[in-house]
Formats: sequence, C-alpha cells, structure tokens
Amino acid sequence: MSLKKAGFIIFLVLLIDQISKIYIKTNFTLGEEVPVFDWFRILFVENEGMAWGTKIPGTYGKLILTLFRLVAIVGIGYWLWDSVRKNASKILITSIALIFAGAMGNIIDSVFYGIIFSDSYGQVAEFMPEEGGYSTLFHGKVVDMLYFPLYEGYLPAWIPIWGGEYFTFFEPVFNIADSAISVGVILLLIFNKRAFPKHEEEN
Repeated sequence: MSLKKAGFIIFLVLLIDQISKIYIKTNFTLGEEVPVFDWFRILFVENEGMAWGTKIPGTYGKLILTLFRLVAIVGIGYWLWDSVRKNASKILITSIALIFAGAMGNIIDSVFYGIIFSDSYGQVAEFMPEEGGYSTLFHGKVVDMLYFPLYEGYLPAWIPIWGGEYFTFFEPVFNIADSAISVGVILLLIFNKRAFPKHEEEN
C-alpha cells in the first residue's frame, strides 16, 4: 500500500471524527442524550484524561498527557512511513493508519478545543467565542458521544459479589477516533501473521 492511500484513510477518519465532534459540541449540552435504538444512544460527555476517565493528578497532569500524546503520534507516524518504505503488508499499513488517525483525532481535541469552544455546562458551546474558549492551548477535553448500553438491568441475586446490583454492559462512551484505534489494534491481533510475516532465512 502506498503512503498516499494510507493518507486517504487518515484523512477520511479525521474528517468523520471532527465533523461528528464539532456537531455534538455545537448542538448538545454536556450530558444530553438522544436514544437511537434501545442498545445505542448519542450521549455527549467530555473526557479530561486518558481511557476510562483516568487522569494524571496535579496542575500539569493534563499538559503532560497532551505532550505525551504528541510524542506518541510522531512515533506512530514514523512507524507508518517506515512500513510503507519497507513495502510491509497492506493489513499492517491499514492498521497503523487507523491508529494514527484515531490518535490524531483525539490530539486535536486536547490541543485546540479549549481555545476554540466555550464550555458546554448547561449550554450549547459556541465556536470561536469572543470572550475566548473554556481553557488554554493543550488543555482541551476530548468529545465522546457513542454509547452502546447493550444490557441494562439488575443482575440475578445468585451471582457472587455483584448479585442484585444494577449493571450496564457496555458502559464506556467513546468517539470515532477511539473506534479507529480499536479497529486498528484488533486487525493487528486477528491478522498478526499477515501483518508481521516471518521471512525464512535462506541457507
């Protein structure tokens, strides 16, 4: 696969990711929810930290996380370029492109959203507000909106420890960028042998 084709994948994922995030940010208030199906809802939340809402504590925790993401994206970008240069398998290049696009999509939120949007607490955010954004450069929050509560209800009482408690599966709220990263990683796991073929040494 050529670098041009990999770039198209990245562009397409970023376009869909950012359009969906900007639409949610400028049309929903924080916490607003729209049911699509029983098992799928649009739910606007913002992620201040890493996956699963984990945060790096301290005044500079958010800045450290964003800078780490920027360093990571450079490494992923080099991996992609080097894989294309070495004529690696199509599945490997596609997977890296998806991971790169997903990481870049969330980096855009973290770096710029704090200065180009007002906050969403009890109001729909404004794009490029005159009074300035809700935060500073590198301190933006990642917009999430895809929610798939495939099962919601009380667990049977006979289940040890959690019996009788209210349970939701699948509970995380995520976005297109997260999906791209997940698909890229899953492709590498499923097609590991095709992505990383072992070349037999010639005697």
